[in-house]
Amino acid sequence: MSVIRSSSISGAWQEAVTVAIGSRKREVISLVVNIECNGAGWPDEDLSLRQALNAALSSRRKSSVETVARTIFPNGLWNPKLPRQALYDRFFRILPKIRRCRKNRNGHYFERLINFPQSRRSANTFNQLEHIIQTYSEKGNHRRSALQATLVNPFLDAKHSRQLGFPCLHQVSFLPNRHNRSLRVVAYYPTHYLFERAYGNYLGLLNVGRFMAAEMHFSLEGLTCIAGVALFEINPKRLHFLGL
Repeated sequence: MSVIRSSSISGAWQEAVTVAIGSRKREVISLVVNIECNGAGWPDEDLSLRQALNAALSSRRKSSVETVARTIFPNGLWNPKLPRQALYDRFFRILPKIRRCRKNRNGHYFERLINFPQSRRSANTFNQLEHIIQTYSEKGNHRRSALQATLVNPFLDAKHSRQLGFPCLHQVSFLPNRHNRSLRVVAYYPTHYLFERAYGNYLGLLNVGRFMAAEMHFSLEGLTCIAGVALFEINPKRLHFLGL
């Protein structure tokens, strides 16, 4: 197991990449990445590195860091000054367009978080984020196992495909620390693709954590991202901004 701790999104991603490319087959079994806010409410970030990564992703026709992040949390739709229902309503208005995108043919992460289908045929859905906020803040239920959301739906995702593509993210927990009024996000990926997805995933998970912290009246403590297998999918020698 490899454990990384950083107060920077960019630094955490760079360390994860360094560990992966230094391993056999450029993959790491059990990688734990901790990104800390250190009381600032948001971690540091080297935006020049994000820009360089976006250029590398674009040259390979991959989604940008921001696009990947928006699949987990559509940050541009959230106005903290409005009731959270406004976020849900805005998302549902654009959901038909999102579903028409080929990359979302198997599903969409934020939709699973607020519109989880109860079965393959049922029209009934479940807003997991709303349930977590209400059960903790309004019902007074502080049981930690009640404060987690699942992204996997066996009725839709249990297939024999050798590579499914979605959902890579399987579970997200929101863990409050009542002593210092902070909230930590813990996410699990069976397989995490460090080049194409990880940076955007870190950003999206921190964004959904900031939303949940605000609605539960906490500050954001940070993110713990656990990967069963973390791999770097391309030859790192082609990425000059990594300094290799």
